[in-house]
Amino acid sequence: MNVYEIITNQIISNLEKGIILWKKPFTSASPKNYVTENNYKGINYFLLSSSNFLNPFFLTFKQIQDLGGSVKKGEKGFIVIFYKSLEIETDKEKNKTVPMLKYYYVWNWEQTTGIQEKTIDTKNNNPISECEKIINDIKYKPVIKQGLKACYIPSIDTIQIPDLKYFDSESSYYSVLFHELTHWTGHEKRLNRDGIKTIAFGSECYSKEELIAELGASFLCSFTGILQQTITNSTAYIQNWLQVLKNDSRFIIQASSQAQKAIDFILGVSKDE
Repeated sequence: MNVYEIITNQIISNLEKGIILWKKPFTSASPKNYVTENNYKGINYFLLSSSNFLNPFFLTFKQIQDLGGSVKKGEKGFIVIFYKSLEIETDKEKNKTVPMLKYYYVWNWEQTTGIQEKTIDTKNNNPISECEKIINDIKYKPVIKQGLKACYIPSIDTIQIPDLKYFDSESSYYSVLFHELTHWTGHEKRLNRDGIKTIAFGSECYSKEELIAELGASFLCSFTGILQQTITNSTAYIQNWLQVLKNDSRFIIQASSQAQKAIDFILGVSKDE
């Protein structure tokens, strides 16, 4: 039995024990309103976290003015959507309340001048040399950029991840990075997996790709000695996607085989070895 089979069996064993709660390993980097410090949620989270800014705070134009600041020349704002109830009169009803979709613009703190920078609590995390070595030794270097969320973007073949300081621990950071790195191997220029070519969130194909990525992350965590610190969260994450796949554990075995190919690619292991 090889290391891939051992880890896969351990995850299956954990799944058989019952429900395990998944914990997001980073929270501080979520887009927030500068004044209220509330997190943007729903579609607004995705609209703002797709920006390339490292500072998580955004302000409305009025908030910028009230704080004595200004928007830098040439900077464009980001749309934020909200619902507002509107009362109207109809032939049948005198006062009918209908939901109305509205929007306004916000600017990231980095797009402004004259406003004091606001900091958030971060961890004093340090790079793990064994993990950095895996990344540095990849023959075809992936593009890794800092951002407000963790994701792999196939259209530009780029991995985005929050800074190390925003994570609960060093091991959490590398587990997430390894997850996105496994996705990266699926690009058509590399292993050409269907789950990367056809992205439909919640679909069977997408769900299988998420299983592959999380198993790949677990394999790499094992090679670097941080598996035991991440295995519970990995099991919970896999459990969530298995529910989409109607709890068919056969998908784990299939995903494990694909994950092994991904990790072999990352580690530069040839088919003959």
